[in-house]
Amino acid sequence: MIYLDNAATTPLSKAALDSLLQTSQEVFGNPSSIHNFGRAANKILREARESIASALKTNPNNIIFTSGGSEADTLAIQGYALANQHKGKHLITTAIEHHAVLHTMEYLEKRFGFEVTYIQPVDQEITAQQIAEALRPDTILVSTMFANNETGMILPIQEIGKVLADHQAIYHVDAVQVIGKLPVSPEELGIDMLSASAHKFHGPKGQGFLYSRVPNFDSLIHGGKQEHQHRAGTENLAGITAMATALIEQLAHQKKDYQTVLELRNYFITGLQDLDFYLNESLLTLPHVLNVGFTGQLNEQLLMRLDLAGIAVSSGSACTAGAVEKSHVLTALYGDNSHRLRESLRFSFSEQNTIQELDYVIQTLKEMIGDQK
Repeated sequence: MIYLDNAATTPLSKAALDSLLQTSQEVFGNPSSIHNFGRAANKILREARESIASALKTNPNNIIFTSGGSEADTLAIQGYALANQHKGKHLITTAIEHHAVLHTMEYLEKRFGFEVTYIQPVDQEITAQQIAEALRPDTILVSTMFANNETGMILPIQEIGKVLADHQAIYHVDAVQVIGKLPVSPEELGIDMLSASAHKFHGPKGQGFLYSRVPNFDSLIHGGKQEHQHRAGTENLAGITAMATALIEQLAHQKKDYQTVLELRNYFITGLQDLDFYLNESLLTLPHVLNVGFTGQLNEQLLMRLDLAGIAVSSGSACTAGAVEKSHVLTALYGDNSHRLRESLRFSFSEQNTIQELDYVIQTLKEMIGDQK
């Protein structure tokens, strides 16, 4: 099997697995307990928090552990909106966000009467100027992704942060596809809240974190006083230590991995030259995400045929991978009637992929599609 769906999830690294097992076996205390077992667990928890904070160049008190990116997104958006609705009930996001963001926005609209502006991409781009033009005196939160999970589009994060610097609205960024792949320092970029998920950088599933320098937002889970009173419940210590281990490991060879994945991406594109294909991409894009359309080929059929050939790819968002449906991202970029919605597949690479694997995928595609040129 050849795995080219790394934007959906990544394999657990050996270092992260070792950390997961060791913590599970040796440190079973509750970090909130005051006895020796609890103190030992709390020390491990504190060290993991410090490691992640160091990676983001921030204070450890700004890191809140969650069950993943979706919870972090919801905690940031819903938590802040409900706690600060007295300042205004207008929110801004984009039409290409992950469903964790879009569905939270829709929930706030339907249940609490918030008004949401959904920025539509122009010429396959989202600009800071669009955000500036959408701002109102009653805007309290802007939420955008750092980079899109279906096309790899990188948004102008720092420019948006500058637009919001003198406005009351806080800036939340879904950085799930970027953490571990690009250098990210939220405070340097003007980001107030940031979401991340461990399984996107070779950590365990079911573990993530929210960076927040905003103190006033409501909790989603009520109970104890864990996570600076923002997220009740005994921490998943093994998952947290494995996540910290995976992130440290990724950052240690981040530049090398970036170059490796970029070379794989370029090699793959070159190998497709005999086929009739097009790229769904923007000017600035992540190297590990490649959205390709094959003219006249239905993506649902091609997806299944590739799977039977031992090649794992996706039609888009991981959350809709179980059923091929129209991509809301491509719809926003190209329109509801575009042939791209029916023809496009997402190939997403990691540093663990090889040229030999890509040669097999390219040859398989040529055999399936046939000579088109």
